[in-house]
Amino acid sequence: MKEGPDIAQIGSLIGDPGRANILTALMGGRALTATELAAAAGVTLQTASAHLSKLEAGGLLAQRKQGRHRYFTLADDGVGKLLEGIMGFAASRGHLRHRPGPKDPALRKARICYDHLAGDYGVRMLDSLVATGAISAMGEGLNLTPHGEAHLGSIGIDVSELRLNRRPLCRSCLDWSERRAHLAGSLGKALLSNFLDKGWARQTENSRSIFFTPEGDRRFLALFPLETSGQS
Repeated sequence: MKEGPDIAQIGSLIGDPGRANILTALMGGRALTATELAAAAGVTLQTASAHLSKLEAGGLLAQRKQGRHRYFTLADDGVGKLLEGIMGFAASRGHLRHRPGPKDPALRKARICYDHLAGDYGVRMLDSLVATGAISAMGEGLNLTPHGEAHLGSIGIDVSELRLNRRPLCRSCLDWSERRAHLAGSLGKALLSNFLDKGWARQTENSRSIFFTPEGDRRFLALFPLETSGQS
């Protein structure tokens, strides 16, 4: 078939290991320099620059200049959603990379997935919201209920403002480590921002891990009291 979208071009851009590592590093939501991305990808700066040019030309990355520095980010939410889907699909088919070390348990507990919370805590949060009736779930479809809107308003989430956003309010995202869904969409982003703004949690330097303080842990577990059903 020679008509229609060229998925081969997108596939070839993502399929290179160096470029895949660059894209994965940017799933942390931070803008990074070419030097930082070269280190994350395990390639030379010259090779990283070539990868970045291809990814930008393919519409997957955007860059902005600040002083003498150039910073790179994912081009938009659509790229983040695409990568989330591929990561979840790869995990569901057993295609996992294992890098042993102290960061592994932290990544599995709580990490940033582009702009929302993932890992055990991300799954736990969605499970709790569904179980308490704050979110209704039908298949992969998620909808915030009036009860949920009032409940989240009590912790500082202005749902009416989020509804003005063109992004979906609630979206299911397959978690690669838990193999179950966590909450994405503008509500998922707002909740993670809320935890960070309140000082309950912070993003670990040079990692996608989200570290909860002891007080943040206590408040998070009280707000979302359910254990994930996959835990023993």
